Amino acid sequence: MQFSGGKRRKLRLAGDQKNTSYPHCLQFYLEPPSENISLTEFENFAIDRLKLLKSVEHLGVSYVKGTEQYQSKLEAELRKLKFSYRENLEDEYEPRRKDHISHFIVRLAYCQSEDLRRWFIQQEMDLLRFRFSILPKDKIQDFLKDSHLEFEALSDDEKSLREKEIIASSPSLTGAVFELESVYKVPFPDALDLFRGRKVYLEDGFAYVPLKDIVAIILNEFRAKLSKALALTARSLPTVQSDERLQPLLSHLSHSYTGQDYSIQRSVGKISLDQIDSLSTKSFPPCMRQLHKALRENHHLRHGGRMQYGLFLKGIGLTLEQALQFWKQEFIRGKMDPDKFDKGYSYNIRHSFGKEGKRTDYTPFSCMKIILTNPPGQGDYHGCPFRHSDPELLKQKLQSYKVSPERISQILDLVKGSHYQVACQKYFEMTHNVLTILICFL
Repeated sequence: MQFSGGKRRKLRLAGDQKNTSYPHCLQFYLEPPSENISLTEFENFAIDRLKLLKSVEHLGVSYVKGTEQYQSKLEAELRKLKFSYRENLEDEYEPRRKDHISHFIVRLAYCQSEDLRRWFIQQEMDLLRFRFSILPKDKIQDFLKDSHLEFEALSDDEKSLREKEIIASSPSLTGAVFELESVYKVPFPDALDLFRGRKVYLEDGFAYVPLKDIVAIILNEFRAKLSKALALTARSLPTVQSDERLQPLLSHLSHSYTGQDYSIQRSVGKISLDQIDSLSTKSFPPCMRQLHKALRENHHLRHGGRMQYGLFLKGIGLTLEQALQFWKQEFIRGKMDPDKFDKGYSYNIRHSFGKEGKRTDYTPFSCMKIILTNPPGQGDYHGCPFRHSDPELLKQKLQSYKVSPERISQILDLVKGSHYQVACQKYFEMTHNVLTILICFL
């Protein structure tokens, strides 16, 4: 893939050539893109991909995967973001092209740490599972072949010869279901998980796997290939990051929020200093509530806490003058000399508002940045309570916030699954009895 600053060079392909480039609505992403695209398209594709993967994550913990509600909502999201999702739709070249290129862009951004790789792999697997579930049966064999999977569908005669053995080895299959179910001949090493669970019929080094079970094998293959590809991508990342056009884009993508836009301009001046205490207990996300409580109790925060909380307060509407007054009053309560505050701390506050140094108007930290960078040490209060707190301490904190035991259990389950942002959103929804987007996502 090559990049240019202007418009991308359009590839004029005939219908047959388009079908050859992207024959299916799902793929294993085995070959990287080879065409030229603009940096604008690079960023737009990546942002849409992240929006899609965030939706996959949210739907996966809000609904039972595979249910009608889950399927319809995920299909609606794919349609809205203009990604491919069904096999027989017309004009699928551009959605499939976008799907292919955007996967590799986000792969570049999300190969940088173990947490990012784990999250990326899980969402991509769930997306593949959904697409496979709606793939027409007559297209499955072609997909398997193009994905280099040596799984061969049995003919009706071959199925009949082994009907008793296959049904006996697959408890959920009955004779009536078996007639309609495709069965695949799979090399034994690819079906080890089914073999361990005694859920598959083996013969002469091959497993005979019903269609309902083949998806588990496909996902295992996809996970293994994608995990290896991410490791290889991470090794070559320094070369990619040497391109000064790409480095800031990739860094931004791995820490970006892709939901509703809360612009600073709309927020400025909409809260007063005397509202902060009440807002902190009613509406602040736990990470900011924790920082506010520590500040009020200790009359001081270390640099990491001041940056995270200060930019959050700026984001929800505190002006520069209000911010200076707020921090100065609190630090003076901690017996700090006013002159020391003016000399040692006010500069950093003005700097965050773009009034000093490079005059950069800084935005609040995204959730991903809080979760993945600068973890708190002893004596620190910044970070994400869902990511950085011991589960028992988190449970106690939620109890102190008057969250019911049943809801605490739901939140802790999300945390256990590493769904930290979704856990935070769930907390907000539970405490406000609404479905909304957290303000901490700024």
